Amino acid sequence: MISHSRFHNVVYQLLCLVLISVALLSCTEPKKIIVSNQQEFSAAVSELKAGDTLVMANGNWIDFEILFEGNGKSSAPITLTAQEPGKVILSGKSNLRLSGEHLVVSDLVFKNGYTPTNGVIEFRRSKKSLANNSRVTRVVIDNYNNPERTEVDYWVMMYGKNNRFDHNHIEGKRNRGVTLAVRLDTKESLDNHHRIDHNYFGPRQVLGSNGGETIRIGTSHYSLSASNTVVENNYFDRCDGEVEIVSSKSGGNIFRNNFFFESRGTLTLRHGNDNLVEENVFIGNGVDHTGGFRVINKRQTVRNNYLQGLTGYRFGGGLVIMNGVPDSPINRYHQVDKALIENNSLINVDHIQLAAGSDAERSAAPVNSQFKNNLIYNENKENNITIFDDISGIKFENNVLHDVKSPAINSGFNSQNVILQKAENGLLYPADEALAKIGVKKGIKPIQKDQTGVAWYAKPDNSIKFGTGRVIDIQPAPGALFNAVAEAKAGDTIRLADGNYVVKKFLVIDKPITITSSGALDAVGPGKNRVNIDFRRSTLFEIADGGSLQLRGLNISGKNSPDNVGNSVIRTSRYSMLVNYVLKIESCEFKDLNVNRAFNVVNVSKSTFADNIEISNSSFTDVSGAILKLDKETDDYGLYNAEYVSIKDSSFSSVKGTLIDLYRGGTDESTFGPHFLLTGSKLDNVGKGSKNKSKSSVHLHGVQVTLMEGNHFVESAPVKILHTVGEPKTRIIRNTFQSTELLPVVELNSKKTNTAIIQDNVSDMESH
Repeated sequence: MISHSRFHNVVYQLLCLVLISVALLSCTEPKKIIVSNQQEFSAAVSELKAGDTLVMANGNWIDFEILFEGNGKSSAPITLTAQEPGKVILSGKSNLRLSGEHLVVSDLVFKNGYTPTNGVIEFRRSKKSLANNSRVTRVVIDNYNNPERTEVDYWVMMYGKNNRFDHNHIEGKRNRGVTLAVRLDTKESLDNHHRIDHNYFGPRQVLGSNGGETIRIGTSHYSLSASNTVVENNYFDRCDGEVEIVSSKSGGNIFRNNFFFESRGTLTLRHGNDNLVEENVFIGNGVDHTGGFRVINKRQTVRNNYLQGLTGYRFGGGLVIMNGVPDSPINRYHQVDKALIENNSLINVDHIQLAAGSDAERSAAPVNSQFKNNLIYNENKENNITIFDDISGIKFENNVLHDVKSPAINSGFNSQNVILQKAENGLLYPADEALAKIGVKKGIKPIQKDQTGVAWYAKPDNSIKFGTGRVIDIQPAPGALFNAVAEAKAGDTIRLADGNYVVKKFLVIDKPITITSSGALDAVGPGKNRVNIDFRRSTLFEIADGGSLQLRGLNISGKNSPDNVGNSVIRTSRYSMLVNYVLKIESCEFKDLNVNRAFNVVNVSKSTFADNIEISNSSFTDVSGAILKLDKETDDYGLYNAEYVSIKDSSFSSVKGTLIDLYRGGTDESTFGPHFLLTGSKLDNVGKGSKNKSKSSVHLHGVQVTLMEGNHFVESAPVKILHTVGEPKTRIIRNTFQSTELLPVVELNSKKTNTAIIQDNVSDMESH
């Protein structure tokens, strides 16, 4: 028998063991902690253990620089999340840094502000404290931009090893800087094996300068090192920042099953070797400058990709194989060597460019490379392959062209009639089974937009739309137009009854607005308009950030504006504008803009950018300044003030300044424009004012695409066009020059043959 005292001792020991076990369990059981402010967050984060979850309460967290650090386990990560997905908003000057092991962040939203540092999300606390084996998922960054357009910051910077960025929604990067960058600037971040997948990269507007990539992996300094990053199953929706949508500047990366929708630019293998590009889909739908991929460096493999409806050319073409620089410095162009380009389908792709960029410096043509089993189909049956240098180092084998009569390359290409049919995956394939091994394989499954990003955050339609809102009818009463502009919403149309409108205040346009006469468009135009606007300030319209303006059927007079130097009818904000604007002028008449010198119709400020400026069926008379003054980016960094400028069927008389000053300086090759169109218009006595510094009627500096056709120049200053970089497309055809010089197009930097086409013009001057 057990003695009474011994029994109690056993019971006591068992009770102690139970208490110890309970205590141990309570210490190791994962915790879920809800915090409601920054102080509670800071106190809780330092106590987190493997498996714990830190929950941020719903609400707007303003000016919060989050430092999330800890050491979880692969089976028990430490998690930071929102109380409800999408209902925790990081605004003001907020950001997020991760440091440690096995961390997970999810369901947060960054908007209505910008990072106070150079990153919104960084996988590090400092250079020595990185995040590894960590994940950011279902996070939104929406228009979280530094207000200064040219200030550089990054939205996501990945450091460390084995991190994942997935199922996130990223849209609206407007200032300079890469949207997502994989950084390799320490040995701890090399050979990182990061994964970037299932993200929605929403519209990124044209930046108008270098520094607008959506993804960049590495930099030239570390380009001969391996990153081994996987970028797969992402959707790139109208990512237009610059000519490189994705810039691979390291080795061993995989780009697989990404979808590029109407995105200007290319997936560029800019630096680094041994990269793989496969099963990606590029759909351009004929949008300007949409491209595919650009190949540089050694042992690049590009296979089983589908490209359709791409219009890009030169470095932004559908398929570009570059020339390199002999013994290239690490930051220039290494020779293409042992590239494999196979089983790609290029359907209605305008430009395939081989040995592209060939010049005195880039003289190393591709070597030891293969181009095989590719399908090249153009509906027009025309050759779309351009050869810029020796391509004997590329072996062409078993490629198929659609009925091209005069192929650029005969060996390795079979030209035949190809009939296409759509498969279940939505892609086009040859109907002939004999061509089953040509082009992209049928097993490819393109990622769909709704399979990326987050389900609880809507994907945008970022196009600027006029005439989609209300119609606001006003009479010519004092203050009526000012009040209507102030009350208008985005897309509204302000319709003016016939009569005289006196405007005594600036009309600030901070949303897309149309201002039109009440008459039918075919009943208005120069000499017909019955809506007269007389303004009494130094400008009539100021386009502010977020604004766009359409004018139709108006007479605008500056005869009663102040006697100041430098008045304008339309100007942009004097401060940096993040949102690109659109300006359309149709069937309008401008006159008496001469109360003092330098009275411009449109005058822009530095760090403002127009997607599109259009003038049609309008007249401009007695102007002491310029019609379009688009010349404020004079630092020669490749920046400019407008992407597309078009003038059609309009007249310009007694204009002392230029019709247009459009300036893009420097030799950077990362941008698309500017583009300039002038057709069916008359210039009479334009550009001869003594204060016109350019001494020209049309002054184009660094414009990449120019068409001047069917215009009549009379007693005007010379037309001056200067090329600065690349091979600009300049066509001056079927114009009449009466007592007006068309000066020779000047190549400022290139020693190449001038690319301008000047033909079928009529002139009474000796030069052209």
